Amino acid sequence: MENIELHDIREKFLKFFESKGHLLHPSYSLIPKNDKSLLLIGAGMAPLKKYFTGEETPPAKRMTTSQKCVRTGDIDNVGKTLRHLTFFEMLGNFSFGDYFKTEAIHWAWEFLTEVMKLPKERLWVSVYEKDDEAYRIWHDEIGVPAERIVKLGKEDNFWELEVGPSGPDSEIHYDKGEEFGCGSPDCKPGCDCDRFLEVWNLVFTQFDKDVHGEYHPLPHPNIDTGMGLERIACIMENVDSVYDIKAIRKIMDKVGDICGKKYGDDKNDDVHFRIIGDHSRAITFLISDGVVPSNEGRGYVLRKLIRRASRHGMLLGIKKGFLEAPVTEVIESWGRAYPELIENKKVILEVLNTEEERFQRTIVQGTELLTQKIADLKAKMKKVLSGEDAFVLYDTYGFPADLTEEILEDEGLSYDKDGFKEAMDEQRTRAREALDKSDSGWKKDSKMEFDSEIGKFSGYELNETTTKITDIYVDGKKTDKLPLNQEGIVILEDTPFYGESGGQVGDIGEIIGDDFRLEVLDTKKTKDGLYLQICKTVEGVAKKGEEVSTKIDVKRRDDIRRNHSATHLLHAALRQVLGTHVHQAGSLVDPERLRFDFSHYQAMTEEEIKEVEKIVNEKVLESIPVVTEIKSLKEAKAEGVMGLFEDKYGDVVRVLKMGPFSMELCGGTHVRNTSEIGLFKIVSETGVAAGVRRIEAITGHASYKYVLKNEELIKSIEGRMKTTRENIEQRLGEMEKIEKEQRKEIESIKAKLLGNAASDMTSEIKEINGVKVLAKVFEGVEANELKNIADEIRNKEDSILVILAAKNAGGLNLLVAASKGLVKEGINSGNIVRNIAKALGGNGGGRPDMAMAGAKDVDKVNDVFQKIADYIK
Repeated sequence: MENIELHDIREKFLKFFESKGHLLHPSYSLIPKNDKSLLLIGAGMAPLKKYFTGEETPPAKRMTTSQKCVRTGDIDNVGKTLRHLTFFEMLGNFSFGDYFKTEAIHWAWEFLTEVMKLPKERLWVSVYEKDDEAYRIWHDEIGVPAERIVKLGKEDNFWELEVGPSGPDSEIHYDKGEEFGCGSPDCKPGCDCDRFLEVWNLVFTQFDKDVHGEYHPLPHPNIDTGMGLERIACIMENVDSVYDIKAIRKIMDKVGDICGKKYGDDKNDDVHFRIIGDHSRAITFLISDGVVPSNEGRGYVLRKLIRRASRHGMLLGIKKGFLEAPVTEVIESWGRAYPELIENKKVILEVLNTEEERFQRTIVQGTELLTQKIADLKAKMKKVLSGEDAFVLYDTYGFPADLTEEILEDEGLSYDKDGFKEAMDEQRTRAREALDKSDSGWKKDSKMEFDSEIGKFSGYELNETTTKITDIYVDGKKTDKLPLNQEGIVILEDTPFYGESGGQVGDIGEIIGDDFRLEVLDTKKTKDGLYLQICKTVEGVAKKGEEVSTKIDVKRRDDIRRNHSATHLLHAALRQVLGTHVHQAGSLVDPERLRFDFSHYQAMTEEEIKEVEKIVNEKVLESIPVVTEIKSLKEAKAEGVMGLFEDKYGDVVRVLKMGPFSMELCGGTHVRNTSEIGLFKIVSETGVAAGVRRIEAITGHASYKYVLKNEELIKSIEGRMKTTRENIEQRLGEMEKIEKEQRKEIESIKAKLLGNAASDMTSEIKEINGVKVLAKVFEGVEANELKNIADEIRNKEDSILVILAAKNAGGLNLLVAASKGLVKEGINSGNIVRNIAKALGGNGGGRPDMAMAGAKDVDKVNDVFQKIADYIK
């Protein structure tokens, strides 16, 4: 049997099935496409599910893939066992109504015995106990002896869902040898021992299971196979564990080079090595596929993996960020089969390093607090950390609950998960309530119900319409009239008013009848597509059934159009500059500005912001026609159109195109040509959540006003600095130089005055418990000046404790300093300042010789200093 390494096995498998007429398809992304049932791709057939169900047509009737997969269900076992992985690759060949059992079985046997050259006598087969056809092919055509074909029941050899495609399967097992077995003479596949390793699973999807549990034969049965690449690599490299595969061992060796230890030397350390070796692959592929760390969904999985790997590096004695080394090894090794890893290397490492650095800061604070909590628990002979304490660690310090659990487990402790969940639910309730108060849109939980017919929206083409009022609602009730000065909701048969949705605000304008006029204050849209004109009657009395003319505020709508179209250009430019991991995470488009939230792992640099701004303005100047097309969702996806929130769209979608630069699904209103957008200017870039950034920008009239305002500001600066625009920077430099010299002079004078003041204070020294103490309160003295005073006094007195406070606009600054002799005697400035600060509503600390604190209760400071002896005992 040849020794064939992992990357070569993958290559041989795919080439073999290409030679059998299969379309070689690259691995699908780990992020499921158009499948809300999955968080991540966790099986080789998962991306092909809709081909098997017939919902979509496959690109070919025969396909082969090496599919990257991530599963975290058994994450607690990863590293502790020799077989569990979070990331793995699944080799597969598939038939969609083409070939069936005969070809699938023959080709599997041919690949294993002729290409991989596995000894036939070591291969066993299991089949579903009622699948006589598969048994016959294995025995009569392949020639596997009857004693090496095992019939098993539904639990082992039948694949099915609750409803839908299902069928028997057949597994190929490798006999590792009697030394791995249980010793029973009846030991064979299906036994719980480690002797037989399942290598390949061939699923024969030949039935359609209905809701009653009946199996109906499919007219065109399918083949779905899966062979774990790491499992077959163990056999071909003749190793007992997936962690001994050469490619994975190299990842762990990189870690060993950093920590100075070697995998295999210590059982406890080996667990850490294995976790890092596994997680490094998952981290690399997740980031490459566009996942960024966050506190929910896929982002949370990635964050958990990075933090878990980082912590196990700490347990190996690594004191700083180190994951770049093993991840770089993954990129270079797996880049042979996945070239996108090489292309995305910069982004992968930047995301990784940013998150690891953030975690390093988090874990220092959190670990200190948790260590104290553990000590308290042990002192009180308790075993369970309260849910509230675990939640404070999570909410205040960003310390993940699963990490808290892991550290507690190492100490033989646990935490109250119900109490933690209760605290988490309370926080979510508060967040929802805050969101409800700030939500300007039509609330989904509104108790108001509408039974009106959904009318036509003509606002894409028209700014005015002649139509009819079909319904009126006042205070949640349907009525026939809307009296003068009354507010209500008006439903139109045909409306040009855009209802707030997709981040775009609603239109305003007016509705005019023969003897009345309504001011449209806002327009909302229900989830069912009913347009709600929120109106106030400013003339006459509006009546249901009346013919009316409508007019939107065109100038306002045009400003909204500019901002919405610019949002699409911005999205495309961000992906071009920052990487394809960028996806929209929310937006707001109104007449004054656009706000765009997007997934990204760190603040943009000035250069990146300028580059994005430049690209958008170039596209504006190119005068690209803005085209909308109505087509099926399936056609749009095939064309590569970006769907940001696909679950909101129906079978027919509206595609917005700006040449090849931007193609997205969008239901908003837009300019006809990019040139109508005018100057695009980014005014801010900020963070709104972990892994989410926000850009605010302006266009059109707003950007013109922005330029005018800046022009006025520059002219004002010219006048006040008595210079010209060209010489502003030079003049500013001169003024800074003068200010610096003046500040130095002031500091020198202040130092002399404070020195004199310090000399005058010696008369205020008191003796408390045998220690000389100077305690004094100042007005308007800076914190650094308190240090100077304390140093001056300590220089004049051999053995003294100095306690100073300064009242300032923001509160109190406190300082305690002790001479060296007193520190040797056991006086600790940090403890003393902490006691004083606590009495004044503050906190702080520091070294034994000098410590500082801040406090709020300015009014109490004189009383506390009168009783200073109570705080220094």
